[in-house]
Amino acid sequence: MEETLIGAGLSENEAKIYLALLELGKGTVSEITRKANLNRTTGYDVLDGLVNKGLASVSGKEPKQEYVAESPDKLEILLKQTASKAEKNLEEVKAAIPELKSMHNVAGRPKVRFYEGTSGLVEVYEDTLTSHEPIRAYATVDDMHRALPNYFPKYYERRAGKGIAIKAIIPATEIGKERAALDKEEMRETALIPPDKYYFSPEINIYDDKVMIASWREKLGIIIQSAEIADAMKKIHDLAWAEAKRLDKDEQNSL
Repeated sequence: MEETLIGAGLSENEAKIYLALLELGKGTVSEITRKANLNRTTGYDVLDGLVNKGLASVSGKEPKQEYVAESPDKLEILLKQTASKAEKNLEEVKAAIPELKSMHNVAGRPKVRFYEGTSGLVEVYEDTLTSHEPIRAYATVDDMHRALPNYFPKYYERRAGKGIAIKAIIPATEIGKERAALDKEEMRETALIPPDKYYFSPEINIYDDKVMIASWREKLGIIIQSAEIADAMKKIHDLAWAEAKRLDKDEQNSL
């Protein structure tokens, strides 16, 4: 019988005390613990636990305080409540698994973090302010400013204030050109490219051992942390930079 009660969610001591209390009907802590072969100090804690679970009630005051066993029918109610709580916890854990997986840092494996919504996009940009080197970027300023209109002017100022430079390949839209005109004060070197052929969405920033992706359409930010992937992306950006500067120069010469 004790094992059945333990299977229903009671601890070993709770099962012993409850069985003793059922046989006694009611009793003081001393009487109950003597019957259950447990010490009196342990009995207080266990009986309080049974009261909280609805399997016992208490009346009177010390030293005449007595505990009364509640009907075993309460065990079924307790078990249903426990099962319901376990089912709810299971659903919560299942919902949290994707985020927990993104946090799981397995040695040698890239770490990928996802950030959703406007607040998530702000978070990924805030991370770029931790860079220890110039940021390499592909970006469309129009999309950035539409998505976070009140964020970027201060962001540019804070990035420059931290001494973090950026090399950005940007479509030569009117807004892109306006931003490029502020390159010196915002510690940016810009390569303006034809917007009809090269319009970047999402934006990509590469810095340290990270690749940040900001999808303006899906309102999703991603940070991939991997020295190998970041190194490859930096080399690709360096190759693209040479061609982007050539396109920029051709555009300037055609004006």
